[in-house]
Amino acid sequence: MTITLSEKLPAYPTFVEGIRRAPDRGYRLTPAQTETALRNALRYIPQALHAELAPELMDELLTRGKIYGYRYRPPGDLKAKPIDQYRGNCIEGKAFQVMIDNNLCFDIALYPYELVTYGETGQVCQNWMQYRLIKQYLEALTQDQTLVIESGHPLGLFKSKPEAPRVIITNSMMVGMFDNQKDWEIAAQMGVANYGQMTAGGWMYIGPQGIVHGTFNTLLNAGRMKLGVPQDGNLNGHLFVSSGLGGMSGAQPKAAEIAGAAAIIAEVDESRIETRCRQGWVQHTTDNLEEAYRLAAEAMAERRPCSIAYHGNIVNLLEYALHHDIHIELLSDQTSCHAVYEGGYCPAGITFKERTALLKDDRETFAEMVNETLRRHYQVIKALVARGTYFFDYGNSFMKAIYDAGVTEISRNGVDEKDGFIWPSYVEDIMGPQLFDYGYGPFRWVCLSGKHEDLIKTDHAAMECIPKERRGQDMDNWIWIRDAEQNQLVVGTQARILYQDALGRMNIALRFNEMVRRGEVGPIMLGRDHHDVSGTDSPFRETANIKDGSNVMADMAVQCFAGNCARGMSLVALHNGGGVGIGKAVNGGFGMVCDGSERVDEILRSSMLWDVMGGVARRSWARNPNAMQTSAEFNETHADGYHITLPHLADDELIKEVLKDKRIKQL
Repeated sequence: MTITLSEKLPAYPTFVEGIRRAPDRGYRLTPAQTETALRNALRYIPQALHAELAPELMDELLTRGKIYGYRYRPPGDLKAKPIDQYRGNCIEGKAFQVMIDNNLCFDIALYPYELVTYGETGQVCQNWMQYRLIKQYLEALTQDQTLVIESGHPLGLFKSKPEAPRVIITNSMMVGMFDNQKDWEIAAQMGVANYGQMTAGGWMYIGPQGIVHGTFNTLLNAGRMKLGVPQDGNLNGHLFVSSGLGGMSGAQPKAAEIAGAAAIIAEVDESRIETRCRQGWVQHTTDNLEEAYRLAAEAMAERRPCSIAYHGNIVNLLEYALHHDIHIELLSDQTSCHAVYEGGYCPAGITFKERTALLKDDRETFAEMVNETLRRHYQVIKALVARGTYFFDYGNSFMKAIYDAGVTEISRNGVDEKDGFIWPSYVEDIMGPQLFDYGYGPFRWVCLSGKHEDLIKTDHAAMECIPKERRGQDMDNWIWIRDAEQNQLVVGTQARILYQDALGRMNIALRFNEMVRRGEVGPIMLGRDHHDVSGTDSPFRETANIKDGSNVMADMAVQCFAGNCARGMSLVALHNGGGVGIGKAVNGGFGMVCDGSERVDEILRSSMLWDVMGGVARRSWARNPNAMQTSAEFNETHADGYHITLPHLADDELIKEVLKDKRIKQL
């Protein structure tokens, strides 16, 4: 078996007008690095084609900032097809092709021609040569092999066994001293590093639906905690303001509507507003500040849901509210601040088009303007919070970006970022204690048949598996899946998101596999967001409510990845960066194909519990009360093979007395 690109040169593709293109962020390689980058790209291509393609690839590097290998992109829209329309020697190989194409289709991908799924820089792989080779490998893959992917590069097929993963992926796992944005950019331009974001490089992205349930949970629980909304109430009559209508942030208007709020979301890129309007994820659009707040005020007065996309900069939107004494109750931000100097955050005072030109021609000036806007952004939020606004960082590295812009007063300990910032991360205040500490997280699935009726059947089956009277969270989740169809959440292929705990995920997974076995539905791909109980270590987001000092450790995510490999998940991924940026997080996820077999049942019984409870155990060891309770209960109900180490709690007065007696001084 030989897997290689054809010696026949593909026709150069036609680019569809109106499809977003990734900005050119400039070219900064040395002559020696440039030579290596070109050699690196050509090693994918048969030597007979080098003379013709080398100038073309070099031109891409100089004019686009990276080599994408556009000539090797298949023509048209890479919309996911039903699984039985793909070639392959095993069901997993065909299933992963469905997922890859779904990540790169025009309806889903942020920059389809540059293989960017979401988050400004999150790619499926680095270039179209890799894409073609990966597809060939997936077609050849058997139940006795594992395909290894390193930063988008298909290293090859390796003999394994049916119980092993079919694909193992890592992205941008950089050596410590080089684990920073500057060195990563050089590696990416040289063609050796891929920013997988979270689910882009793990092929499990399902459009904005992938985050909408988490955003809904965050908003609703923020209302309960800060606005007095009752457990069975909603956000009717309340105002939520944020920014961003991209791949993940685009879930905000839909989530706010479902929660009952009036929401204004600022977005500088008009094409992203148009996309969300076309998909039905935002109701109104305006570039007029007065109109935006008027529409929201009318909806609040009538206690009806309303979402408004404001075409403009979030800083202008907030300064208008401050100067006109408009009370914003819930406030956040979802600009791509993990790539704040790479175009993920647009300075105030310039258009989106001007931002794109600066990225290419004058990165230094662009960075200065970004820093100035971040400082303005901080000042207006500070003033609004003083008036009673509840601001929460939405895990996009926003407050870290402000800190890096020179606003050191945002640091909670006044020294560094290790203890977080003066305003809470949404995980710190809401998601951590209310959901992650219990094991609730973003479980998701894809009906590989492409049939909508299969999705409806899985919705009903999932409802039957939820013990809705057990906790408030269970009732929230049951209502969510009950209403999922009427809320029209699907963008791309037939997929669903549903927050569940460890037992809930396992029970639903086993039920789905049984349905496949009985022929009630076609095969199903299970997965989750890497942003989950055990999937990610990041002191600025997923582990923001870890207070024992281990919030800077990445052991949990790596152990979760390794454990899922050992237990035989179909696909297992581990990435550097995620939603907060290179060097700021390690995150991992999985994909599991339900083919109806007993083999899959056994894997599910082991792996689904591990994938969740490993994180609950770590949170329990950090002395998080809800995680301690959940772990203790798990020890009782699963004493036949599991045992989580529980912490002994020190007496507060004893600690104070010892510290006082030893005269410990503040550094």
